[in-house]
Amino acid sequence: MKLHRLTLAAILLAGAAPAWAAQALELGAVWTDHAVVQPGQPVLVEGRSVPLEAVSGQFGNERAAARADKQGRFTLRFAPRAASSDPLTLTVAAGGATVVRSDLLVGDVWLCSGQSNMEFPVRRALNGDTEVDAASDPQMRLLQVPKSIAYVPQNGFSAPTAWTPATPQTVREFSAACYFMARELRRARGVPVGAIHASWGGSKVTPWLDPEAGAAIAGPQDMALLAQFEREPLASVTRFAPRWQGWYQAQTGGTKPWITPDPLTWQAVPQIKGWQEWTDTPLGRNTIGTVWLRRQVTLSAAQAREGAKLALGVLDDMDMTFVNGQAVGNTFGWDAERVYPVPPAMLHEGVNEVMVAVTNTYGNGGFASTPDTLAWQVEGGARFPLAEGWRFAIAPVQGDPPRAPWDANAGVGLMHNRMIAPLGHFAMEGAAWYQGESDVGTADYDRRMKGLIAGWRARFGSGLKVAVVQLANYGAPSTRPAPSGWAQMRDVQRRIVTADSNAALVAAIDIGERTDIHPANKLLLGQRLGMSALGQAMPMPLSATLDGSRVRVTFGGVGGGLQVWSAQGPIGFELCDAADQCRHATAVAEGDSVLIATGGGPAVRVRYAWADSPVVNLFDGRGVPVPGFALDVER
Repeated sequence: MKLHRLTLAAILLAGAAPAWAAQALELGAVWTDHAVVQPGQPVLVEGRSVPLEAVSGQFGNERAAARADKQGRFTLRFAPRAASSDPLTLTVAAGGATVVRSDLLVGDVWLCSGQSNMEFPVRRALNGDTEVDAASDPQMRLLQVPKSIAYVPQNGFSAPTAWTPATPQTVREFSAACYFMARELRRARGVPVGAIHASWGGSKVTPWLDPEAGAAIAGPQDMALLAQFEREPLASVTRFAPRWQGWYQAQTGGTKPWITPDPLTWQAVPQIKGWQEWTDTPLGRNTIGTVWLRRQVTLSAAQAREGAKLALGVLDDMDMTFVNGQAVGNTFGWDAERVYPVPPAMLHEGVNEVMVAVTNTYGNGGFASTPDTLAWQVEGGARFPLAEGWRFAIAPVQGDPPRAPWDANAGVGLMHNRMIAPLGHFAMEGAAWYQGESDVGTADYDRRMKGLIAGWRARFGSGLKVAVVQLANYGAPSTRPAPSGWAQMRDVQRRIVTADSNAALVAAIDIGERTDIHPANKLLLGQRLGMSALGQAMPMPLSATLDGSRVRVTFGGVGGGLQVWSAQGPIGFELCDAADQCRHATAVAEGDSVLIATGGGPAVRVRYAWADSPVVNLFDGRGVPVPGFALDVER
């Protein structure tokens, strides 16, 4: 689940890079040799040339012409084509320059995106080595989008990338769920298939939003902060700091450790390593939470006048860093090097106080670099090692602090800008989305997801199909009805799909692993995604109605009737009263319905598989599970 990050310097460079390299003729990043073009839709070849220059192109035997606009952007439009495995050549010319792309096929194109369970590679899947060895299909083409972020939409990826035919070498590190879905499509339809993988472990949905959806979610203040961060990081951190400070003060009765640290209980940092290594401290047993790190730096008057760079190495997960009570940096990332400029105005002769609040949300936390990485570098002068002399205090706060709009894991549109925007308006049949683990508890997740889907359809085609993977079972088992954040997320995902006539929910509630958030059975998941992509309906609850002393839950999308495995009746059903007090209930399957005995008790709401890691035994005749859900009971 940990989200890989670039160094701060690399991110700033990426954010500041121009949308297009300065050259006479360039095609969009998705147009490389071996590309797959979606059939039945106009073919839009986007690129850039000299402003106002005439551009001509030939795709197969068809010709097209366009003129670049004042920014040099152009679009060549070709007629829709039928699916075909006959290779085509694309030639584009402008101003004496020519670009040729060869071995292009026409077939179904799918985008696969999300977080770590979509990123999970074929080599780690069940029977992964055998699957990799057998992966050879020249009619299946893969495009792996490199991981990077940007603060404004870009037209190029962060590194060169290209479509490749499926081979053991190209499939090995490719998304397992995406590959197995694409293989199902190939087998069923017999036409070329193009699979584009752009995902990032640990990411929330917000970094994948386009600017329109991002602005609607974040509001003008955060969008202005994000735009400013590209130009003036320190100024943005200064503007954001009061939000973070307000969160901390609200939880601690107004305390301000970044200004007055002494009231906290301080201990010597035992070693510059992750908190799990601090075995003689409470952090060795529980790494989740916010911890203050404190270090003093003594400067001469001349050194203070020069300013400095504060190097803290990697801090896991996120930090809010102050020098002499003033914010200098805020970063999320468990492999992001923190190097924060400290201007002379923040420094003074004598003792200067460095205060770092590190918040860890998962796994190990704290220092993740070698001790020699930590240093105070006077501009143009001495370098002071900071490997020793640190103290720590566990902050009396709960939960996560506010996240900055440039936060790579939760910031607004940062992944879209560098990993989706460069795809341009490349037509696709559909998109598969496996994400939500990082957004459990996000109050308006449905609104964000609807914005994501709307942005995709505006970009890749209004008829884009969307397949949403419902979260798999994971976590401690439950013995009685109880609240569940994961179950709540599953129901939000279900409701998002129910409200969308061109979306499908793909259940994974039976193939998770209670002790591993990354279940390895991606083959079965890919097969279900393939079924969905082929237009096969998935089991979905339609209604719950009171039927005498029973509640009848009716399902649609059931192939071959409902089946109960390993028991006389389906398990996992609960009935709830108006106060949402729930109880286990006895149920029986009948055709495409389930009948639940009320036992004379209240039945205002029915829930199914309502736990982080439920045990389920209700499937249809194809072996597809009924998804987790909650429905109000109609009377």
